[in-house]
Amino acid sequence: MKVIIGIFIMLHGLVHLFYFAHSKRIFELRPGFEWPDNSWVLAKFMGTDTIRTIASLMCILVAAAFAISGIAYITNEVWTLKLIQISAILSTVIFILFWDGRLIKLDNQGAIAIIINISIWFVVSLLQ
Repeated sequence: MKVIIGIFIMLHGLVHLFYFAHSKRIFELRPGFEWPDNSWVLAKFMGTDTIRTIASLMCILVAAAFAISGIAYITNEVWTLKLIQISAILSTVIFILFWDGRLIKLDNQGAIAIIINISIWFVVSLLQ
């Protein structure tokens, strides 16, 4: 079971690489999918290119953190559970920060990822 959980955590992190690629416009996840361009927080202060760069860097950071967390979980590292929680929190912050502020098409803006992050955080909290 430990291996399955570790692999799930790594895969959840790797999904952030799709958001990285989308934010850099390497490919489009879905037609008409504008994330992260219309960030309800950052669009008032920054241009689209800057917003995309910040989102890209944050997605890579979180992808790496989840991948390392999954490997560390499988190998029973002492610091694993804290890193998993930090990764889940950072991932959630990304999707809230770059959300467009509208309550439509939330699945396009990371709502499912937030639910997974909350679940991961909750389960890890029980393991500590």
